[in-house]
Amino acid sequence: MTQEFSNDKKQRLLDTAFSLFSDKGIKNTSIQEIVDSANVAKGTFYLYFKDKYELQDILITKKSEKLFNDALNELRKNYIQNFSDQIIFIINYVIDELKKKPLLLKFISKNLSWGIYNKSIIKIYDNGENSESSFYSLFLKGVKENNIKLENPEVTLFMIIELVSSTCFTSILDKRPLPIDEYKPYLYNAIRQFIK
Repeated sequence: MTQEFSNDKKQRLLDTAFSLFSDKGIKNTSIQEIVDSANVAKGTFYLYFKDKYELQDILITKKSEKLFNDALNELRKNYIQNFSDQIIFIINYVIDELKKKPLLLKFISKNLSWGIYNKSIIKIYDNGENSESSFYSLFLKGVKENNIKLENPEVTLFMIIELVSSTCFTSILDKRPLPIDEYKPYLYNAIRQFIK
């Protein structure tokens, strides 16, 4: 079996599982349904994944990681020098994407930080991207270069992402405490307070 063919099967399993999990939920989706829909043998599933929960974890991690990578790519297309403005730009991009894709928001649920912090999952499904160009690296570099006095920058970044994840989930889906566009100024003000 060639590497390309193998990667194709793995990607089909990932794509199919995402579609089924988003539509039916993980509890109502069987491994058999995933392999049947992906048109691969059940044994092939177990070559790549321990179970459907590991597959779900990988998908959540990869989907949230992609959101941040896409936001970074957009940031690079814009000239934004101020560090806090860069962070707000990235967060705003991620929120707008989640607002446009409610199925993705529901799937990721409140686990947005996994794309940054779930290193064990990233190692399992490494896509070879340079970690130096990650949101995590940008944040740590920005804190250092701007001489921002944070006791623990990693914890601060985690708190920011968790704040965004949990509050935006509720604000986008339930419009509580406010619809997301009305909520953003409050959120962004809180984020700026974290990194001033």
